[in-house]
Amino acid sequence: MENKKIIEKKENPKKLQREINKELKKKTIGTKAQIALSKAYEENKIERKKKSKAYKEMEKERQFAIKQLKKKEKHKGH
Repeated sequence: MENKKIIEKKENPKKLQREINKELKKKTIGTKAQIALSKAYEENKIERKKKSKAYKEMEKERQFAIKQLKKKEKHKGH
């Protein structure tokens, strides 16, 4: 016969309370207006990131072109 005891691990009550509060905060949906505002904010954020990335890439290409011109000017002679 096997005598196995199931040990129930007691969880720290403060930790348990923190986790419960965390879950409760997560589930707050808000009003339709708040949801719409947050959705619009997220969409604007994505658009802003795309524009910023495109601008940085364009600026990088421009700087590269300037460097190439400077290189040519140095090697041309007087």
